[in-house]
Amino acid sequence: MFAPSQEQVRRFFCETWAKHQAGQPLTPLEAQAADWIAQHPEYHADLSDVEAAVAAVFEVEEGRTNPFLHLSMHLSITEQVSIDQPRGIRAAVELLANRRQSLHEAHHEVMESLGEMVWESQRFGKPFDGERYIDHIRQRATR
Repeated sequence: MFAPSQEQVRRFFCETWAKHQAGQPLTPLEAQAADWIAQHPEYHADLSDVEAAVAAVFEVEEGRTNPFLHLSMHLSITEQVSIDQPRGIRAAVELLANRRQSLHEAHHEVMESLGEMVWESQRFGKPFDGERYIDHIRQRATR
């Protein structure tokens, strides 16, 4: 299992965005990341200075989303959908995206479910419940 440090994640996104802007070739993972970054212009300034990005602290009280967490969740969901793991995630996300007429908006709703499921798993010391996660996403698609 790949478990990068916070610094490695931040450097990855900053370097990917710099490569994208310079027109340099990207790896498949970098290309996915660059696509999500492009859809979040509010994060471009955060990604323009690697050392500032590495040192930045994003407190909930500031009212700002951590761009690196947000982009990482986009990549996680993209990977989940690509391999359909947990089983059923692909169909659930497609259903939600069709309902919202936007894959991007669907991802943001899936992030809420994913965050809730991870929080519950950690708080109660239980394994991640993939079926419940998929059910949450399906429920969102029917609202």
